[in-house]
Amino acid sequence: MNTEELVQIMKIDSTSGKEVELANYIARTFKTPGSTLEIQEVGDGSVNLFFKWGTPKIVFCTHLDTVPPYIEPWADNGKVFGRGACDAKGQIIAAYNACKELESEGETDFGLLLVAGEEIGSKGAKVANNLIKDCQYVIVGEPTENKLIRAGKGIQLYEVSIKGISAHSGYPQFGDDAIERMRVFLNKLSEVKFPVDNLLGTTTYNIGMLASNNAHNVLPNLVTFRIYFRTTFSSHLLIENRLKGISDDKISVTKIREDKPFRFHYIDGYHSDIVAFASDGPCLANLGKCLLYGPGSIKVAHTDKEFIDFADIERAVTDLKNIFKTLTQEIA
Repeated sequence: MNTEELVQIMKIDSTSGKEVELANYIARTFKTPGSTLEIQEVGDGSVNLFFKWGTPKIVFCTHLDTVPPYIEPWADNGKVFGRGACDAKGQIIAAYNACKELESEGETDFGLLLVAGEEIGSKGAKVANNLIKDCQYVIVGEPTENKLIRAGKGIQLYEVSIKGISAHSGYPQFGDDAIERMRVFLNKLSEVKFPVDNLLGTTTYNIGMLASNNAHNVLPNLVTFRIYFRTTFSSHLLIENRLKGISDDKISVTKIREDKPFRFHYIDGYHSDIVAFASDGPCLANLGKCLLYGPGSIKVAHTDKEFIDFADIERAVTDLKNIFKTLTQEIA
């Protein structure tokens, strides 16, 4: 195992929607003497790859796609930089090499699942969840700084549409400014107090995809945006009603996605943490108990400074093998 192995797959742009080229490359080059490969059609032109040793009871899983924009990889002083370094092509290399070593040690009944579309709604994971049978544990690879995660925040995504009445901006008294209505709505939202969770802490949110297409000298009659909440066990069931409580007949709030906060399976002997990011874990319920672990840091994922220290990948290979062996004892 060396940095070139990671750089090679990072040279393939697998931004969400384009990951089939990476899947094809891995399907050609990753197969081992002891494994078989099942290709799962996701339905949008992308595929999942499911490498199997025996009848998998424990599955290592991570994703093929990355967020945009694509950033060419480079290596320097034991680190690899570029898009997907830690999220999640470094996870692919760690899990793949753990599987190769387990095979060489005579282990069987495990799998490596590489899914499409994690960054755009866990599309591949949802397909795999309906196809894979008789699995008891799934170890999801995400950048957790080589920590085994105890719990993760949930998410709720809302589309908000606020209506007004257009008017000449010199005569605002004859219109109804949708942007002003948005300001009032967001001010009310900022005053909403969500309970602090004992495990996951505070609830946070951000605004995205803000759009109002009025000319600069026209009062806007419509503004749309999305609100993305990171929820806790204490807040998840409260948010929708709180949004309705600060809305009026000019404001439409529609929930378009949610994943509940999630407790991961934990085993003793590893540094632990909680995370505020979403993963495929909640969408893989049929694969049994879910663990979350991986090299690299989420703090640089999705940024132009994304990187991974190759020593952390090497440590992850050892940890993943040890986690596997502990889980096999639980099964026995």
